[in-house]
Amino acid sequence: MWLWVAATTVGFVIAVKVVYNLRSGRCRSQVKLVGKTVIVTGASAGIGKETARDLAERGARVILACRNLEKAQKVADDIINSTGNGQVLVRQLDTSDLKSVRKFAKEILATEKHLDILVNNAGMSGPTTKKITSDGLELTMATNHFGHFLLTNMLLGLLKSSAPSRIINVSSAAHYFCKELNLDFNFEKKPYAGSLFVYSQSKLANNLFTLELSEKLKGSGVTTNCLHPGVVNTEITLKENKGILNYIFSFFFWSMGKDETLGAQTTIHLAVSEEVANESGKYFTDCKIIKPSDIANDKGLAKKLWEISEDLVGLSQEEKNY
Repeated sequence: MWLWVAATTVGFVIAVKVVYNLRSGRCRSQVKLVGKTVIVTGASAGIGKETARDLAERGARVILACRNLEKAQKVADDIINSTGNGQVLVRQLDTSDLKSVRKFAKEILATEKHLDILVNNAGMSGPTTKKITSDGLELTMATNHFGHFLLTNMLLGLLKSSAPSRIINVSSAAHYFCKELNLDFNFEKKPYAGSLFVYSQSKLANNLFTLELSEKLKGSGVTTNCLHPGVVNTEITLKENKGILNYIFSFFFWSMGKDETLGAQTTIHLAVSEEVANESGKYFTDCKIIKPSDIANDKGLAKKLWEISEDLVGLSQEEKNY
């Protein structure tokens, strides 16, 4: 009896995984990126790593913007060996630390003549208890939203002068869980609601940031879109968080999810595909435009988030390039 149940369960899991993978979108574009410069944040693992690998295979100069330099350099060396592209560089960036973001952005502006693609990929699932960064920001929101908000603003001038160029923000279907955007981002008035809630809020922020950014970029030649990569077997669910729910999610992702290469396909599609060259402010999954939640399409809320984000990261006049 138990053997039959186990065999049936295993068979079901395998069937779901096979069907899910077969139906997953794949980037079909053969575009080459020789002479183009790309930044991928959080490229030392997961879909960021495989995004960087694909773009390097296309001939791009790829900058891996990562917190752990030693880990990132091993990835860069592997990409160089597998693609034959020696223009794969590592630069330090911790999106949870605004000082690190500013230092990284200033180095890019000082050393790079153009920037054609910015992939805001770095992220974390969030700790089980509230953590506040040295900037006074809740850790998950700082890592997933505020750091990328500041980085993008600081690099907008370079992206505009390099147009046509693209900004890709990695979001998640987790944003559908949000009925509202909690504007008490640091949980000063409300109790910390747990990692899943805060992660979902940060992904909703990614969508709203993309929406408002697309409005500010109209006519500039710079497009921006966000995406859900799908259920992907990566290490993100165990970063900074060892709660039982994360182990459960990790097992689910491992047993049924996409591998990292397949999980990177929509990001790659938005970075290179000719068919999305004129799309901006949209939400994609499996290389197709889909409808986000109603709240993720709220332009008024997107504008409000932008204004609050400017204040919380201390965006100066010289850092505003929109």
